[in-house]
Amino acid sequence: MRSSNPVMRNLGSELGGQRSGGAYQQGFQSQFESYGAPAPAERDSRPMTVDDVVTKTGITLAVIVAFAAVNFGLAQVNPGLALMLTGVGAIGGFITVLVHAFSKKFGSAAVTLIYAAFEGLFVGGITLVFSGWLIGEANAGAMIGQAVLGTIGVFLGMLFVYKSGAVRVTPKFQRIVTGCIVGVAVLALGNLLLAMFTSMNPLRAGGALAIVFSLVCIVLAALSFLQDFDLADQLVRAQAPQQMAWGVALGLAVTLVWLYTEILRLLSYFNRD
Repeated sequence: MRSSNPVMRNLGSELGGQRSGGAYQQGFQSQFESYGAPAPAERDSRPMTVDDVVTKTGITLAVIVAFAAVNFGLAQVNPGLALMLTGVGAIGGFITVLVHAFSKKFGSAAVTLIYAAFEGLFVGGITLVFSGWLIGEANAGAMIGQAVLGTIGVFLGMLFVYKSGAVRVTPKFQRIVTGCIVGVAVLALGNLLLAMFTSMNPLRAGGALAIVFSLVCIVLAALSFLQDFDLADQLVRAQAPQQMAWGVALGLAVTLVWLYTEILRLLSYFNRD
């Protein structure tokens, strides 16, 4: 099964159809071998559990928050340096995700924590920009709080949807979500090039089209959680090695950061004078 999340896709692409009994376990046997890791029965590492996913994701998010706080605080003293670190974080985080996506080994604590550090710098800086904190917007703090609560709410809501089985993560669902995300990425790239060469920025200028585009991004990020949960569930049930929880944590962090920035961006449209 293929995931639209680039972090999960290299592992998830070979899981389709292997959902029960010996065929499911046999599929993961060959999966581990193809990624240069022994199968579960051949490893000293214990199998991955839900607690591993929760713990590793918690550590990853804690690092993101810590580095975001550092860059946020630095901006109060040196805004120029903070904005530079925001760019470093964005580029570094993107490169780290690409390295992990094309790596044959799924789940690395080092890669996940490096990504968290870069992404923390980005989140701290982009929060300042979108909220208007640097220019003294009175409601900046409230916007940030609303974005955080909105992100948590969507995450918990989609977790409930997945656990309740209200939406099934089928191959068709995966293809639709992946296709939509690719389309959004192409539109965003085209909009960026348009802004660079013509100063027109229709998808991010705050008008009706920009609001619709942000809403679409938020919906797609929410649906991506279902794919992330499903892949994590498959790994746990297949008794994957516990270090693979780091790969799941990285994938969830990517989706969470995307969702948070889109919610904050949307809120910024409604708080402009």
